[in-house]
Amino acid sequence: MKLWGGRFSKATDKNVDDFNSSIRFDARLYEEDITGSIAHAKMLGKQNIIPKEDSEKIVKTLGEILEDIKAGKVEFLVDAEDIHMNIETILTERIGDAGKRLHTGRSRNDQVALDLRMYLLKEQKNVEEDLKGLLACLTDLAAQHVDTIMPGYTHLQKAQPITLAHHLLAYFEMFYRDLTRLQDWQKRSDVMPLGSGALAGTTYPLDREFVARELGFSDVTHNSLDGVSDRDFVIEFAFCLSLIMTHLSRFSEEVILWNSHEFGFIEMDDAYSTGSSIMPQKKNPDIAELVRGKTGRVYGDLTSLLVTMKSLPLAYNKDMQEDKEPIFDALDTIKMCLPIFTAMIRTMKVNKERMLHGAKGGFTNATDVADYLVKKGLPFRDAHAVVGKMVAYALNHNKNLEEFTMDELKNCSDIFESDVYQAISMETCVNGRNIIGGPAKERTLAEIDRAKSYIK
Repeated sequence: MKLWGGRFSKATDKNVDDFNSSIRFDARLYEEDITGSIAHAKMLGKQNIIPKEDSEKIVKTLGEILEDIKAGKVEFLVDAEDIHMNIETILTERIGDAGKRLHTGRSRNDQVALDLRMYLLKEQKNVEEDLKGLLACLTDLAAQHVDTIMPGYTHLQKAQPITLAHHLLAYFEMFYRDLTRLQDWQKRSDVMPLGSGALAGTTYPLDREFVARELGFSDVTHNSLDGVSDRDFVIEFAFCLSLIMTHLSRFSEEVILWNSHEFGFIEMDDAYSTGSSIMPQKKNPDIAELVRGKTGRVYGDLTSLLVTMKSLPLAYNKDMQEDKEPIFDALDTIKMCLPIFTAMIRTMKVNKERMLHGAKGGFTNATDVADYLVKKGLPFRDAHAVVGKMVAYALNHNKNLEEFTMDELKNCSDIFESDVYQAISMETCVNGRNIIGGPAKERTLAEIDRAKSYIK
């Protein structure tokens, strides 16, 4: 007989049991469920809601059950529906009536809200550590490439010269924001819902603050309806994970492009590449492609959560059982992607000469030529027009701007002097942008120091 079966005169259909059961995916919450139950049992005994000897027996036996589960000695039952009722069933089998007292003053509604919060708060720390590993990797790579000049792009067209360090530090900023976003999420999610009951609390004199302290929460929820029906914390966590995947996917796209024969900026390490079953010459960036592909999967998990919750009335509805598989999938996906992506970029080989050659092509110093003329007194719009004509001339004569002879320069504007060649060299173009946020070596080194301090 089901633990809730007193009102029913007929057993549930086996197919209903299978359909209704969530143990196949919420079994991973076993440690949180037992930890929360131990704190609840301690409180029940402390408040004399149940006999202290029963409280102590429950706490001791739950600890034993936890060890047995970890040792693989426990098999969960589908017809016990979920992790909560499986644990309670095992407890009652072991200690009889004392185990039946555990559920006093609580509902599965506030129990699952507690378990899921605890689980995500624990996993948030793991994602945070993976992000810190990626940030450290980016910082180390940037320090190695402060002098590696490459083309910067807009519209995937060569725009201005930058350094690889500056490019890598752009991703550092993105992933650092992802880290702080997770930390902000933790502050909002660090509240304890147990005691909300099914929806309206309980008449028992629960000490919710005691349970919160036992479980390490900084506060308790302050509305019982919200306590059991809130899944904002799940959706927001999925959003945080989705943004991390966005940034991983953008980086993966660039890695894939850079690794192509047409770019040749990098070469992926053999350990993080794959081959073709038919074309023996192939070396494919499959890791980056899979990260890019799995991003859509995490977006789907976020969308699923939003759609599930969008029209549910207060308080708990069985629809909310559908919150776990998407968030578990999103979490599993990102925990798989972050470490392997970090290892992939740490081991990639950078072709500095090819990057410099790329920066010299495509007139990436055109803006610097215009700036040179402006500094000599020409209005910017006139300078812009002059350089535009120079680019057209260069295209017709298959040369770069720095390859113009002085006569060719004078034909474009008599303002040009011999110092223009130094002014529009790749090194000057990069290091002349010596403002906060710019790619100049001095600024880049300062940002690397700043990044290292952030990681610490």
